[in-house]
Amino acid sequence: MPDDLLTKEYSPAAAACESARIGMAIMRLGLGVMFLYVFFENLSKGLYSKNGYTGLINYYLEKGHAPGFWKNIMSLAASHAATAGPMQAFTEIGFGVFLLLGLMTRPVAFAAFLFLTSLWISEWGTAWIWELLVPMIAALSIMVGGAGRKWGIDAALAGRYPRFPLW
Repeated sequence: MPDDLLTKEYSPAAAACESARIGMAIMRLGLGVMFLYVFFENLSKGLYSKNGYTGLINYYLEKGHAPGFWKNIMSLAASHAATAGPMQAFTEIGFGVFLLLGLMTRPVAFAAFLFLTSLWISEWGTAWIWELLVPMIAALSIMVGGAGRKWGIDAALAGRYPRFPLW
């Protein structure tokens, strides 16, 4: 047993903080895996192609209950599906990779929260309301908790640049 373990006092507060960091890191890894899974699932379904993306958005436009202004935004995306589909693919795989690496976790988690919120609004009336609400809450929690500081590259960056707010 290392000598420093014998000389340090046990601190319940420090143990609770460490447990919270581990919990946040597990949530970050889970959300990262979810984004990668969704990317590969959508890729296999052809949803990032022009026709696949247009078809999906048109389904939400016809069957969904999103507000009118939001449906206008969705129509714009559908009319530019050749660009919007690959942009969504890049976004989803990017979120997954960055979250798994624990790199730039706070801004990535915030962007993921906004992205998931946009999907949640788009899917109103077509999907179970909690399907995206829970990952939205997880993304926001990961951002607030700085989950990249445990088991992530952000931990090294925070040690080197502790006052930089992105870690």
